Amino acid sequence: MKRNTTLSNHQNDALFVLIKSLTKSEKRQFNLYVGRLGGNIDAKFFSLFKFLEKLKVYDEKVIIGSGIVSKQQLSNLKAHLYKQILISLRLNPAHKNIRIQIREQLDFATVLYQKGLYKQSLKLLDKAKNLALENEEKNVAYEIVEFEKVIETQYITRSISTRADELSVQAKELSYQNVITSKLSNLSIQLYSHLLQNGYVKNNDELKFINKYFDKKMPKYNFNELGFREKLWLYKAHLWYSFLTQDFLQSYKYAHKWVYLFKEHKKAIELHPVFYLKGKNYFLESLFFVHKKTIFKKELILFEKEINEGKIPLNTNTELLIFLYLYANKLHLHFIEGTFEEGEYLVEIINNKIADYKNRLDNHYVVMLYYKIACLYFGMGKNELCITYLQKIIKNKNLKVAEDLQCFARVLNLIAHYECGLDYDLERQFLDTYKFLIKMENLQEVQKEFITSIRDLSDVFPHEIKNEFKKIYTRLKKFENHPYEKRAFLYLDILSWLESKIENKPIALIIKEKSIKPSKR
Repeated sequence: MKRNTTLSNHQNDALFVLIKSLTKSEKRQFNLYVGRLGGNIDAKFFSLFKFLEKLKVYDEKVIIGSGIVSKQQLSNLKAHLYKQILISLRLNPAHKNIRIQIREQLDFATVLYQKGLYKQSLKLLDKAKNLALENEEKNVAYEIVEFEKVIETQYITRSISTRADELSVQAKELSYQNVITSKLSNLSIQLYSHLLQNGYVKNNDELKFINKYFDKKMPKYNFNELGFREKLWLYKAHLWYSFLTQDFLQSYKYAHKWVYLFKEHKKAIELHPVFYLKGKNYFLESLFFVHKKTIFKKELILFEKEINEGKIPLNTNTELLIFLYLYANKLHLHFIEGTFEEGEYLVEIINNKIADYKNRLDNHYVVMLYYKIACLYFGMGKNELCITYLQKIIKNKNLKVAEDLQCFARVLNLIAHYECGLDYDLERQFLDTYKFLIKMENLQEVQKEFITSIRDLSDVFPHEIKNEFKKIYTRLKKFENHPYEKRAFLYLDILSWLESKIENKPIALIIKEKSIKPSKR
């Protein structure tokens, strides 16, 4: 039993995950770093590094069996190795970003101050502060100003009075901006957390609660006094609020502001590539939700061009996000155009990437991609493959914040079984789905209506089936623009499927025809 637990937790071992995330150049850097330490090339921590580097799956029994370290020493040796790798990474030029450079200058200034070399310390602090202000690193800028104030009280100069005023004003301005940023970032992260845990608002009471919370927590501010960082958190807060309330036009508006804030501050893409990538993804996602096909396609092409031209800094973090965001939106393009078959090539690429990133990829993102692949196969009419990918989600026991996804995977699973003519299995699938949905506290009307209708289809005579589909379509159509029910159609285009049954056309053709009609978009 212990062995199974250890194996199942291999992805959670911090040291193992860190080692597996290292690039070839970072491993080479670590080898050089250990060599420079002198006399450590045969040290136990380096032997452990080389052993873990080759290990496919983390297993403590195998590590102890290697003879490198005893069970009692393993924990301490791992902690030491972890620290040494981080030091090596910090020294790597590839990781010398602005924030590290500023911190380094601050460290040097602290050393000079402790030696009583106040003038030299102040000179370095001034340089670090200007660098921080230029790059919107206002928290550390405030810290530097406070340090300057400490030194100025010990290093008396003729300009002390004007210098004191200057530092006091600067501290006050930075403090104000940092407080605004803190309040906006708190609001943003709380809204995001609420969305993950509870999903979109489902009724008037939830909407009132979110509106009240948003209005109460939104700080008072003067927009003209906000810098890049403050505006970024402001747009993020509005974006999560609009997602929660299902106001996708507002999502589009604020995601657009987010992305173009980076366009106005070109340097910010290099400094904050993760925020830029996230903004790009939400921009594309909101365009998908509001069916702005032409703009979506144009922005997706632009996004891929930026990636290919190296305009977005590449590291192990951004590489992972680029994969998630680029390929999810490539799938979305085929959904919005109805070109499902043309998108099948993406499946192999996505599966290979999932295998490559398995140690660093959150389970939630994996099942999201599986659901999109299932939708792709459903659109192609390859229902058996659709079911295969849906089962990966349905059988997954580790999903705690994806209730909506689990729900719609089961609903699509029912439809795919119906399409396959798997009547013998349909009743069991229905019961499993029904049991799962009953456990949900806020079951939507769309879901209730649909699963009951699917079950009743088994009792309908073949010559009456088309009329029955028309009735189901009429009952569900009224929810398409309902403020709380419309989210059901974001996960699964049930209406297009029903239209395909009524008109006796492939679902891909129905979606393609719809994508051509609203060409004004």
